[in-house]
Amino acid sequence: MKIDTPKNGMVGARIPIRDGAVKATGEIKYVADMKFPNMLYGKILTSPVPHARIKSIDTSKAEALEGVESVICYKNSPRKYFNSCGETLEIHKMEQLFSDTVRYVGDKVAAVAAIDEKTAEKALKLIEVEYEALPANFDPERALDDDAYPIHTVGDLHHGNVLQHIVQSSGDVDAGMAEADFVFEDRYTVPGIHHGAIETHCCIATYDSRNKLTVYMPSQDTFAIRVNLSRLFDIPMSRVRVLSPAVGGAFGGKIDLMLEHVAALLAMNTRRPVKIVLNRKDSICTTRNRHQMVLYVKTGVKRDGTIVAEDYHVVCNAGAYASGSTNIVWAMCGKVFKVHKNRNIRFVGDPVITNTSLGGPMRGFGSPQIIFAQQRQMNRIARTLGIDMVELQRKNLTGPDGVDARFDAPHGNPRPLDCLEEGIRLFGYEQQLKQERESTGRYRIGVGLSVGAHGNGMFGIKPDITAMMMKMNEDGSVIFYSGSHEMGNSAITTQTQLVSEVLGIDIDKVECVSADTDLAPYQLADYSSRGAFVSGYAAVRIAQLLKKEVQKYAAELLKCEPEDVDLHDDRAWHGEEGVTLEEVARHAREAHNQELLAAHTHGSTGLATSYGAHFVKVRVDTETGEVELLDYTAVHDIGRALNPLAVEGQIEGAIQMGAGYALTESLEVDENGRIKNSTFRTYRMFHAHEMPKNIRIGFVEKLEPTGPYGAKSIGECSVVPSISAIANAVSNAVGCEFNDLPIRPDRILAALAKKREQEQ
Repeated sequence: MKIDTPKNGMVGARIPIRDGAVKATGEIKYVADMKFPNMLYGKILTSPVPHARIKSIDTSKAEALEGVESVICYKNSPRKYFNSCGETLEIHKMEQLFSDTVRYVGDKVAAVAAIDEKTAEKALKLIEVEYEALPANFDPERALDDDAYPIHTVGDLHHGNVLQHIVQSSGDVDAGMAEADFVFEDRYTVPGIHHGAIETHCCIATYDSRNKLTVYMPSQDTFAIRVNLSRLFDIPMSRVRVLSPAVGGAFGGKIDLMLEHVAALLAMNTRRPVKIVLNRKDSICTTRNRHQMVLYVKTGVKRDGTIVAEDYHVVCNAGAYASGSTNIVWAMCGKVFKVHKNRNIRFVGDPVITNTSLGGPMRGFGSPQIIFAQQRQMNRIARTLGIDMVELQRKNLTGPDGVDARFDAPHGNPRPLDCLEEGIRLFGYEQQLKQERESTGRYRIGVGLSVGAHGNGMFGIKPDITAMMMKMNEDGSVIFYSGSHEMGNSAITTQTQLVSEVLGIDIDKVECVSADTDLAPYQLADYSSRGAFVSGYAAVRIAQLLKKEVQKYAAELLKCEPEDVDLHDDRAWHGEEGVTLEEVARHAREAHNQELLAAHTHGSTGLATSYGAHFVKVRVDTETGEVELLDYTAVHDIGRALNPLAVEGQIEGAIQMGAGYALTESLEVDENGRIKNSTFRTYRMFHAHEMPKNIRIGFVEKLEPTGPYGAKSIGECSVVPSISAIANAVSNAVGCEFNDLPIRPDRILAALAKKREQEQ
């Protein structure tokens, strides 16, 4: 496949995010900032118990309260079943707007709309609910048991509380294990964690006299939200508009339908705009978080470290409803077939229902969990066999001709080995390792590394579509219409940059209308690392189509063939002779009655995989258990850096997120199913001052034919190796295995005490 060659200097340019100035000045309007005339305020009553049947609910006192305009619950709302996740709309439909059964602490019971927030909160307290307790289970492994109490009776479950039983394999795992000189078996656990977006979940719904429903929300998946709203309320999609004016951080947490149907029904009942804004506690307890998982890994190796068999079993806690949990497990399954040359691999995954808050997509989509377990065991293998971790990686990592052994499908242009070698150089691996060997006394130095992988897009799972439209204005400037959502990851900035590159016009003359189901054509969504790889390619293709239109009319003015017209510096050129794009646009209108327009649907068929190698040096205080990150190097296989500034920002943010996952963050659930640390005072995110003082970022730019100008994704892959790299460094520093996240000081001190006890 031919890779487009950039000519106009925009590919590889360091372009700041396009809405940075309006964010920095406070001019941008987030949904929580928006106000409509005659607007009401919505509040949601949530369940205080983990599992119960609602014996009775009395909303009369709330309805009688002055200022209350509507109260809704299961008795006066649609009872249709749906799946709230856009990736799994058609399967495991087990959610309702409101149900007569609550299934976790935080489940929706009722909602009110009132003239102000104070009145709405007062009304919630007047709703009287009597619950009949049902058996509750918070343990995902217990949910596998045949005698576990069934939490759902609908939703096409595999059996009991198991959503699906996922099995994928290649080669002959059992034969490989028999051939191995050593077999390593370990159990790993990762907790649920919060996305930590600065903006909490919120929405505004309006319902006008034409019976048109409009929903404003920070979203990654406006088109799927529209589908669910249309179906739930029996409204044609032409009468449902969903738009995302701005997103104050998402990281996967703003894909699902969560508040929008509640606000919509309140707006439909009152014919007034209704706004719902969750506080931090409700965002943590009632929306979505990264999945808690238990992971069993068994690896067979030869004496020289060659891997001959890998066997994985994952139990994924979906929480009380399916959402996108099956897709998470399918996605993480794919990664174990993409890292090593070994062909004998088996993966078994069981996403299960429990009475806990819902797991949902979060940056990496299951890859950080499975790579944590895989790379932690790799580190133990290296230590046990006395092989340097670098040598173990060199011996086993897939190469440029690597394939997924299930299908013999290429990984694209995989370059994990290149990432490893560049990381060794940038990090100064041998010198850092020398410091680890020489550290004694209270403070111990540890060096860790990890290699991870993540996919690009959804091809092979569902149609991976991004459609776009574009027009050229009378002055030669351009507006394009994209279904993408700008989440702070420079997605729209990158698309604008690519349009500027193709058309040869100043980037300030390119504007985008985005994330509005009425104005923009369909795109799948902003998840699965589609931003640059799929939607970026769509921007290239739509710009190329408009370029052909411009060339056609410019050729008439320049008296040459269209293919001989070049576009750069805001003009159309034939040799040294040029005309302005304004002249071309005017000529098309005046001479041919034509507007310069284009529309295109890009369906990705790429199977590219992104890779990264992370190296970290830590210092562990053996008296307090505190961990300090000293040095960090991250090298990523990105095909081509379309915007190095944005790529660096993505990786730096991923390091912070990975450090929190490894060292500080977890959702703590008590014996009654309540999340104990539900505010930022008690939920311990990783702080800016704790970041490594030295961060080095490197790129491996080996072009990927199926990406725009050879580019691959970075947003999710950047977090994948970080957790295990840090965990490996801590393990190496103190000579203990840490298989459970997070590695907090108390766990380090307990491991050291156990080690001393065993040595005596």
